[in-house]
Amino acid sequence: MNLYWKYWYFKEALSPKICDEIIRLGLSHKHREEIAVTGEYGNKNLNKKQLNDLKKTRNSNITWLNDPWIYQTIHPFVHMANKNADWNFDWDWSESCQFTRYSKGQFYNWHCDSWENIYEKPGAPEHGKIRKLSVTVSLSDPKDYKGGELEFDYRNKEPNKKSNLVKCTEITPRGSIVVFPSFMWHRVCPVKKGTRYSLVMWNLGYPFK
Repeated sequence: MNLYWKYWYFKEALSPKICDEIIRLGLSHKHREEIAVTGEYGNKNLNKKQLNDLKKTRNSNITWLNDPWIYQTIHPFVHMANKNADWNFDWDWSESCQFTRYSKGQFYNWHCDSWENIYEKPGAPEHGKIRKLSVTVSLSDPKDYKGGELEFDYRNKEPNKKSNLVKCTEITPRGSIVVFPSFMWHRVCPVKKGTRYSLVMWNLGYPFK
């Protein structure tokens, strides 16, 4: 699928107060913090080798949030981006929000959020659907960390060129929101100093026709 706009952003869309509240919520559930995994590992209990292999691709800590006000705050931006970027994807449900803590040396290498198979969860809101629109919210003040850049790889564009890497500098200001199709390849570079907090939301709909 060739799209003119690969992502859409809203600079400083959320106030520092809202960012602080999301961070407070994420950290208040410290006892529920998990090591972030990739799809191939799912909810398995990882042995030492699997954990080492995982950390070559993804190394961060996450907490799941489902507070309704978070969805009510972010959903209008998803709808606006979907319209303004002329994607017009049909979607009707969002997964749990992923609050992520990236400390020094932590990162998430190249990946896309969607996959080929639909969700097979009869009776659940996500049954038969796929991830269509991904959202990343920058919660940290850029003065509090270095590194941790969000980057995109337009690997379907001009494939003969060695690099189609694009740094998403728009996500840097605190409270900024970036919305992009879930099939876009992206990564979070290693944090070099401090801690970067972010919130990720995946929005689902039935498969493209």
